[in-house]
Amino acid sequence: MHTLPQQLANGLFIGSMYGLIAIGYTMVYGIVQLINFAHGEIFMTGGFGALAVWTNLPSGTSIWLALPLMLLGGAIVSVLIAIGAERFAYRPLRTAPRLAPLITAIGLSLALQQAIFLWYPGADNAKTFPQLGTHPYHVGDIDIQRGDIFLVVAAAICMIGLAAFVRTSRTGRAMQATAQDPDTAKLMGIDTNRIIVIAFAIGGLFAAVAGLASGLKYGQVRYDMGFQAGLKAFTAAVLGGIGNIYGAMLGGLVLGIAESCASAYISNIPGMQQLGGGSWANVWAFVLLIVVLLVRPQGLLGERVADRA
Repeated sequence: MHTLPQQLANGLFIGSMYGLIAIGYTMVYGIVQLINFAHGEIFMTGGFGALAVWTNLPSGTSIWLALPLMLLGGAIVSVLIAIGAERFAYRPLRTAPRLAPLITAIGLSLALQQAIFLWYPGADNAKTFPQLGTHPYHVGDIDIQRGDIFLVVAAAICMIGLAAFVRTSRTGRAMQATAQDPDTAKLMGIDTNRIIVIAFAIGGLFAAVAGLASGLKYGQVRYDMGFQAGLKAFTAAVLGGIGNIYGAMLGGLVLGIAESCASAYISNIPGMQQLGGGSWANVWAFVLLIVVLLVRPQGLLGERVADRA
């Protein structure tokens, strides 16, 4: 269905997933000025962690009963990997030249892919993921799958919860102080190492939610699914304003809508099918990024230091 309302809805759904992943990029960058290019693989491991829980539950277990356990399992895997990456891969390089942690992140990304490839039998092929239901809801001209509802609701809850946490809690205010000036934050008695670990953990948690939601939406997970999703989420973070948690979600939504509409309309222009068809949706998404950055280099919402976390 290529109606405009349907494509906008599709963009909202996929953009919510990009936004969830992008928040992990922007939180880490906001505090330690590090682009964690392994974050896409943390998203992937969250999906496989949730699938591992499902496959080990008794046969016949309802997906609705299993869903909280799957979320918990995916979150544990993603958060532990994110914390481990910070402690053993990034912290020793915090004072090293900028290229060192960047190369380490790329190496960690490849290592996580191969770890899942070896740990989960058949991970090189798409692994079937349980579904919340096969019959979509119809709202006017829009078809909405139950997995899409879960994705949007989860993204809204995560975003609202994070905003409240950053603005009202002592830890949230400490994160803002660390993002603004780490040295001064240390002088004020803030344990900056602890704050950085919390930022990585929150990013890992949101990536796990996105990994579960992706599996529910598409009905499958793959060991290499984190690369493209992570690249687009990073693009969303830059599009919204790297370091701005609200910009990350906005950038994800804009990118999702651009990708959905490009796939439905631009890719179906006569002659485009011979040039690659739907794969051009990815190209137009990055064209949008280039245009926005040419007009507004700081991103849609800029980089407001007070909101960085």
